[in-house]
Amino acid sequence: MISTKERLQIARQAMPEQSASLRQLNFNEVNLGLTEKLALLEAQRCLDCKDPKCMAGCPVLVDIPRFILKLAEGDVAGAARSMLSDNALPAITGRVCPQETQCEIVCVRAKKGDPVAIGYLERFVADWARGQSGLGLGDRAPASGRKVAVIGSGPAGLTAAGELVKFGHEVTVYEALHKPGGVLVYGIPEFRLPKKIVVEEVERLRQAGVKIECNVVIGRAYTLPELRARFDAVFIANGAGLPVFMNVPGENLKGVYSANEYLTRVNLMAAYRFPRSDTPVLSGKRVAVVGGGNVAMDAVRTARRLGAERAVIVYRRGKAELPARAEEIHHAENEGIEFEFLVAPIEVLGDEKKWVRGLRCQRMQLGEPDASGRRRPVPVPGSEFVVDCNTVIVAIGARANPLLTATCPELKLNKWGNIEVDPNGMTNLPGVFAGGDIVRGAATVILAMGDGKTAARAIDRYLKQS
Repeated sequence: MISTKERLQIARQAMPEQSASLRQLNFNEVNLGLTEKLALLEAQRCLDCKDPKCMAGCPVLVDIPRFILKLAEGDVAGAARSMLSDNALPAITGRVCPQETQCEIVCVRAKKGDPVAIGYLERFVADWARGQSGLGLGDRAPASGRKVAVIGSGPAGLTAAGELVKFGHEVTVYEALHKPGGVLVYGIPEFRLPKKIVVEEVERLRQAGVKIECNVVIGRAYTLPELRARFDAVFIANGAGLPVFMNVPGENLKGVYSANEYLTRVNLMAAYRFPRSDTPVLSGKRVAVVGGGNVAMDAVRTARRLGAERAVIVYRRGKAELPARAEEIHHAENEGIEFEFLVAPIEVLGDEKKWVRGLRCQRMQLGEPDASGRRRPVPVPGSEFVVDCNTVIVAIGARANPLLTATCPELKLNKWGNIEVDPNGMTNLPGVFAGGDIVRGAATVILAMGDGKTAARAIDRYLKQS
């Protein structure tokens, strides 16, 4: 080990990546991962603080200093065992978690420079572990004889399932689609999260004892009360997959997609390989994506890779207010994505055959803060103009699908149709818990995982007391 003074002199290591000119032509992963030499050097930057703030910044409470210290000592296997005991999906979170606003932002080194690249190190260790046999989720308690149903195999459901099998419970996950992974497989593009990573992480859970049944729509195949009668507890983690639209004229024209449909066609149904795959998708040459979050960035960067000569983000606030990850914005800019800031759509324009030919917009200016604390966009009179496009993708959010909750009217919901829970994830129905986007509304993968971990611990206590 080296001295603190020597550690402070080490600069943060950059993530190797595909060049922008090359990657915008393919769906291969953009970030290439740290080499072992770079990872060990980056790990040496950790100061091994007596009061590590980074752990409190992690929604799944990974013991960050422990795994980084082992890595800095050259004990990669020890780092992997440490991480896997805390996080069921580290190769995923190492790629898509917004560490820059969570664990890294509170890193002591961030006060006078760049924080330790916790996300890069997490990815390195997780990828190393993927190539090793015998590395599971850690110790497992004796079989409890209790059964838990998990609805949804997205990040919240998979995390809860991984924790619950470690507690010794029998877990069955029900997935509506034909592949497990939820938003990890239908929402996040291959160039950010290769699907083989999700397959491998899911397989580790299966090997630990998690049962996964696909093509089972809860609300149709089984109702929530039916599941509750068959299992000792239920965890609802079916996400928020119902798209929100703009409610402007022309939104039903041909060439308008919700981001949910667009990304599902490309990611889950492999439409980018059409006609080798069965599912087509429009490959517009001029694509406008409405929104400024990670989903919008995923959609616009996907459109670029599908051949869009012009791919533009239309966002009603300024660049400083963009909710997407800084890395995704940076990658999008490098790939030639255009940004129309302080612009709000007011109409989708069509031709005589009902195909999109443009997006009529209005300039905005920022006024007083709204309920979210951000300054409210206010229209600028007489500022209308048209964005020339033949495809429009709407990425302004998603809400809860009522298919499941409608089968159990006694389940308490809020005004947006999301399930209400207590701090432990328990709903108003005994033995029924919920977490992730069905509770929060559309949020991040890591927050959903945190909900899954919290709920799993609460379910374990509930089962031991009942």
